[in-house]
Amino acid sequence: MNLITTTPDLAAACDRLAQHKVITVDTEFLRESTYYPLLCVVQMASADEAIVIDALAPGLDLKPFFALMSNEAVLKVFHAARQDIEIVWHMSGTIPHPIFDTQVAAMVLGYGDSIAYDALVERVTGHRPDKTHRFTDWSRRPLTEEQMHYAVSDVTHLRDVFASLDADLKKRGRSDWVSEEMEVLTSPKTYDFHPERAWERLKTRVRKPKELAVLIEVAAWREQEAQSRDVPRSRVLKDDAVGDIATHAPTSLERLANLRSLPKGFDRSKWGSDIVAAVQRGLARDHGSLPKLEKPRNNSNGAAIVELLKVLLRMTSERHAVASKVIATVDDLEQIAADDHADVGALHGWRRELFGEAALKLKHGQLALAIDKGRVVRVDRG
Repeated sequence: MNLITTTPDLAAACDRLAQHKVITVDTEFLRESTYYPLLCVVQMASADEAIVIDALAPGLDLKPFFALMSNEAVLKVFHAARQDIEIVWHMSGTIPHPIFDTQVAAMVLGYGDSIAYDALVERVTGHRPDKTHRFTDWSRRPLTEEQMHYAVSDVTHLRDVFASLDADLKKRGRSDWVSEEMEVLTSPKTYDFHPERAWERLKTRVRKPKELAVLIEVAAWREQEAQSRDVPRSRVLKDDAVGDIATHAPTSLERLANLRSLPKGFDRSKWGSDIVAAVQRGLARDHGSLPKLEKPRNNSNGAAIVELLKVLLRMTSERHAVASKVIATVDDLEQIAADDHADVGALHGWRRELFGEAALKLKHGQLALAIDKGRVVRVDRG
């Protein structure tokens, strides 16, 4: 184990790691009190060594690490890579590539939906990882020996997990399935998040164009405010308050003060007038430029169709040993129930072959579900 705190040592370590076709990578970060994650530690391993990088070491330049992440000759193996990639993207403007995400691979191989790292290591290797430092404060210095051993174990066990999953994928002919997912995971569009699209993250349902216009503007204002102050979105304004503002569209501080979802006196804060201004911008928007609101589904049997599709999905998942979540989401099923040509993952590529075609047949009566000897089975009806 090697703790790296200087740029020359980091450059030398990255040069050594770059000689290998595959390396494993993990990060430790904090983001409970910030908008952007604070990178604290990076751990990497090759077949020959494991290193720990103190990302907070004074004067340390992480450019050699970012260059390694972009090295096309080296496959970077992560578990649940999205947040790790987001950190590299935010700090360097580059996205690690090529990558292999063991959580996605495990889903494709039937280990369940979004299996945790510890559980996957135990199932694949039989080793039970030490969870002692999972919630440690990685920003405190100096790092302890126990913390470094914990960090290193993450990437050394990951070597064995990758080797096992990769071999199983090749044996089952599913490597391309994972590669398809990796292209989405490494697309800049996945991480290039603009305030104008912040409303898409909200679960708030709006029914009128006016409400949507206000929601877009208020959510964008909150996103920009959170970014500029580097605080979590909820520190600026909670989700339910954003939805409440979109519904009631208060155009004055007096009306803003009447909303129960806002803290008492919020209207008198320096942000009160900003919110009113955002509401007014929303009300002034041309409705023709707004994203289309999802239309209520007219099919009275839509809910029943979705329930049948859920049964088919579960059958498909169990039969092929693929996590149902990686095949289709509930939203996918709802859209398929409403539209044969829905632009959802379940109707494209290997998912369509595995599930999508059967889903459409079930929807149109060309396939039925029956119970045979206590098991649900599919019956083709031509």
